[in-house]
Amino acid sequence: MNAKRTDKIATIVLYVLSGIIIAILAFLLIYILAKGLPHVSWKFLTSPSNPLTGGGIAVQLFNSIYLLIVTLIISVPLSLGAGIYLSEYANQKHWLTNVIRSAIEVLSSLPSIVVGLFGMLVFVLQFGLGFSVLSGALALTVFNLPLMTRNVEESLRAISTMQREGGLALGLSKWETATRIILPEAVPGIITGIILSSGRVFGEAAALIYTAGQTNLPINWANWNPMSLTSPLSLFRPAETLAVHIWALNTEGTISTAQQISAGAGAVLIIFVLLFNLGARFIGRAIYKRLTSA
Repeated sequence: MNAKRTDKIATIVLYVLSGIIIAILAFLLIYILAKGLPHVSWKFLTSPSNPLTGGGIAVQLFNSIYLLIVTLIISVPLSLGAGIYLSEYANQKHWLTNVIRSAIEVLSSLPSIVVGLFGMLVFVLQFGLGFSVLSGALALTVFNLPLMTRNVEESLRAISTMQREGGLALGLSKWETATRIILPEAVPGIITGIILSSGRVFGEAAALIYTAGQTNLPINWANWNPMSLTSPLSLFRPAETLAVHIWALNTEGTISTAQQISAGAGAVLIIFVLLFNLGARFIGRAIYKRLTSA
């Protein structure tokens, strides 16, 4: 009887804690959307910002999406390779493995402002990339790589050892077993990690202030030559993102509508993160079914 009562109490406590977390999230979402959505319009989304009147957020929104895509292109292959190595190949008692894990732990605990300063000293100044999309993407890769690597490793380790033994028994090499059997099974967990890290990338401001910059060059939307600085696809142009724009409006903005613009931009930021999460989960399930024939 005592065991049943204890189990019931523990269940109630867990439900209450879960409810508190959901209530906090719901309150934040409702508050931000209620404050920001009245200021969001098609003109607000498609017009450029104006230092005198405020304007819209078209360029900043595009920069955020573009920077996220470039960062994922760089960081996803690196994290997959590192995660597969640590999970399938590394000797868990070897000193090199311990050094790699220690490096990942240290990198994951670095404040984003420190990563931004590192990015400015190395990518902006030392490599001569200047304040640019590429500098911001490389800094965000340093910021995001530890989380993604650890997520890939844990997702691969969660797969049953019988899957590995079955692949080897069928005559597959260790690499073929990892990429054809283990990796497809781990896709849902890996997609979840990418979603979590992408949310951090899209909402990051501190690291981008020192790398991607706080200004935008005039963009010619008809120019799709990535080597031209006026092209939206250029990797070498400065790119103020939505999160940096919100920060600038609330700290340096001198226009009278700064609060309204930042509230609307915050609502757009939240909506995009939600849409990205839902879309990524849908794509992840489709990829999982295709790879595993589930």
